[in-house]
Amino acid sequence: MVVLRLVNPPMNAFDSAQRRELAAAARELADARDVGAVVLYGGERLFAAGADINALAAMGPEEVRGWNRALQRTFEDVARLPMPVVAALTGHALGGGLELALCADYRVAADNAVLGQPEVRLGIMPGSGGTQRLTRLLGPAKAKNLLMTGRRVKAAEALRIGLVDEVVPADSVYATALAYAHRLAEGPAAALEAIKEAVDQGADAGIGTGLALERALFTGVFGTRDAATGLHSFLDHGPGKASFGSPVHEQGPAHEQGPAHEQGPVREEIPVHDSDDEKGGSA
Repeated sequence: MVVLRLVNPPMNAFDSAQRRELAAAARELADARDVGAVVLYGGERLFAAGADINALAAMGPEEVRGWNRALQRTFEDVARLPMPVVAALTGHALGGGLELALCADYRVAADNAVLGQPEVRLGIMPGSGGTQRLTRLLGPAKAKNLLMTGRRVKAAEALRIGLVDEVVPADSVYATALAYAHRLAEGPAAALEAIKEAVDQGADAGIGTGLALERALFTGVFGTRDAATGLHSFLDHGPGKASFGSPVHEQGPAHEQGPAHEQGPVREEIPVHDSDDEKGGSA
């Protein structure tokens, strides 16, 4: 399991350096066969408070178009990771921070978390998946309400409308996200990847196309070693007794660990960006 931690104080704003680090991490994980799950985490104080507004304000139309295209592509790479992705949301998840969280398969929020897409209050709009992923998650009416007002949503409402999947005390967010990711990482990797593909790709297709995709993926998964393990375990020992892959063991943060190649199935916590420069997040 891998933890991707956003580290760009004070607000974990998305500047070009953090975007490049996240893109590189996503590319590496896309081909990582030994990673069963990924956790996105911004630290105890907050998840991420959007784009670097100072940098955006200095860009012209052509420059901002290229910057936005690169950030969209990076977030799409995170969304398309083959393994489950869990977001641990503390403090604020605003603007690009929420757009990144929407790329996860499961979102755990602190009971004092605040989420939103406030771009309209700056005279602009979300540009890194907010209009599309919010609509698919919440439906057009609720998505438009959040996008057009730019209002901030507290954790309880976020849970009620389906913006997050679980709300826990603030000091339990990271542990809860890790526990859920551990549970998934110990499951059958091929089946989990196929389920994710069927749901994500099928949601944007007609029912016939989605069923055809499901049928093809089911056939492929049926021939895997994990399927043989699960089916034989059911016949020999009953349901829920199968063990897939390698056990997962949590380890500490990156600065307490050795190089990644010396680690077992759980890799070190990977800082996505580490900068001492103070940059402003979205309003």
